[in-house]
Amino acid sequence: MTIPNEMMTAFLDKHRLPASFVRTATEFYEPLCLWVEQRLADRQGSVPFVLGINGAQGTGKSTLADFILEVLAFEHDRITVVLSMDDLYLTRVQRQALAQDVHPLLGTRGVPGTHDIELGLAVIESLKTFKQGQSLLVPRFDKSTDDRFAESEWTQVSDPVDLVIFEGWCVGSESVPDDELLIPINDLETSEDPSGFWRRYVNHQLQDVYAPLFERLDALVFMSAPDFDCVLRWRTEQEEKLAASTSAREARVMTKSQIERFIQHYERITRQNLKSLATSADVRLELGQDHQVVSAHYKE
Repeated sequence: MTIPNEMMTAFLDKHRLPASFVRTATEFYEPLCLWVEQRLADRQGSVPFVLGINGAQGTGKSTLADFILEVLAFEHDRITVVLSMDDLYLTRVQRQALAQDVHPLLGTRGVPGTHDIELGLAVIESLKTFKQGQSLLVPRFDKSTDDRFAESEWTQVSDPVDLVIFEGWCVGSESVPDDELLIPINDLETSEDPSGFWRRYVNHQLQDVYAPLFERLDALVFMSAPDFDCVLRWRTEQEEKLAASTSAREARVMTKSQIERFIQHYERITRQNLKSLATSADVRLELGQDHQVVSAHYKE
């Protein structure tokens, strides 16, 4: 498989990627596309294959998802729908109600408990049973306003799909025994969740509510950061991209101190993923400090 130069150039421009991405694409992403295509070719019937992509903030999940979508469309005429975990966020009003009724930390989007899992299950089930002539709207979330787009701006699907890519920082994450939650691991947990109620609530959401959604995955790709310390830098880069693509008056872009507090909401599960998904994921892409993929590992 060789991606035409003009297609690669357009992809770099679209995602504001450095020229060094070409090596990542050639050595790691193109072979992954072939791996996915083989699974599509091997599937039974017309039900779409559901591929999960997990990775901490800033690891490049959405870039990888879009790369797979474009390559499979170009090389194999595959129709792909990308659904982000972010697209399933509860509305800002719903999260504000959670913050008031359950715990203040649930007012911040991202952790298990702040998504509409019934919506996610309904979308994936609808995509799996989609027939020619039907129409389906896939939800989209606007980070710049911290709320869902109006349904008129959701993505419309009008053809049966071959592949559903479901990407998100906690896609495929698993719960842990409650006794592992006793000791706070950062300032946020120490000062804003001293009783541990919030982290137990989040953990139970993973166990009881999110597990049925993640069971819909046919395979999982894990984009493994070198360590959690990289996440702050990469998340900051994401905010800079958001600022560059959004009007200054409309943007809700965070400062560095706000990002530091923000990512502490995800630290516990992210650290757990670095241990558990490293062995359980079907494909593990190891990232270096420079944000580039340095190796790929496929489960036998």
